[in-house]
Amino acid sequence: MSLRIIFMGTPDFSVPVMEALADAGHEIVAVYTQPPRPAGRRGLELVPSPVHKAAEARGFTVLNPLNFKAEEDRSRFRAFDADVAVVVAYGLLLPEAILQGTKLGCYNGHASLLPRWRGAAPIQRAIMAGDAKTGMMVMKMDKGLDTGAIALTREVSITDEMTAGELHDALSQVAASSMVEAMAKLEAGDLPLTPQPDDGVVYAAKISKDETRIDFSLAARDVHNRIRGLSPFPGAWFELIVNGKPERVKVLASRLASGSGAIGTVLSGTGLVIACGEGAVELTRLQKAGGKPLKATDFLRGTPIETGTVLS
Repeated sequence: MSLRIIFMGTPDFSVPVMEALADAGHEIVAVYTQPPRPAGRRGLELVPSPVHKAAEARGFTVLNPLNFKAEEDRSRFRAFDADVAVVVAYGLLLPEAILQGTKLGCYNGHASLLPRWRGAAPIQRAIMAGDAKTGMMVMKMDKGLDTGAIALTREVSITDEMTAGELHDALSQVAASSMVEAMAKLEAGDLPLTPQPDDGVVYAAKISKDETRIDFSLAARDVHNRIRGLSPFPGAWFELIVNGKPERVKVLASRLASGSGAIGTVLSGTGLVIACGEGAVELTRLQKAGGKPLKATDFLRGTPIETGTVLS
């Protein structure tokens, strides 16, 4: 026995889930993903999403509607006669016609412990807030934003120096195993649903550009959490004067350090320890625009930063 599944997803995060469902013996009758987007240095090349590429490699039918406003797109969705739709980071709010367009509904894999961190950036927000744990949840979708009843939960610890990239990769694998388990239970008629509590709702808004510049006036732990929560993308950054010109430098990793001083002051050029509003943080991995990520020691060989320099 197997389910007829419509899979809906877009980024790298979603690919292991789609592949795990197929490997578990389910029939992927169609894959919906965001349309190819401009990429390359000039933005002239249209590049298909990671899910699109992986789906085509497996011979799945791939569709890229901009939305589901057209009746033609809604009818085509229903015509697949799917048992269920599985949605993981698809990037589009689904209308009621799609939510009701399969026999058993739509199930979403969401990377947080709902109702905490509903919304677009749950992985980054959990780290930036200093959360000690997060997880993957499988929920049956409704018309709200991540408000559906919970079917399955798997917790994941967040270590003190874990970056958003590392947590992303860990959760992607958990998402795959969780969704396979949930679909097996659904097929067996044994997937109970629990409504989300009304308390503890927190929204994970998209990361804005204003949040990416490092504010060294914050406490060191908050600076550290911001750096790792934005690593590797979009990347927290500071400005450094190089050869008389301001240059943006991304910080991809850091750790808490001892020391104090005027906000933003380099306390140690060899270790790149920076004074914060409270305490200090050591910047351990950096990247210039157009350059490769480097350990701080390697970065400083090419771009010395003297003790007493103030970063902003």
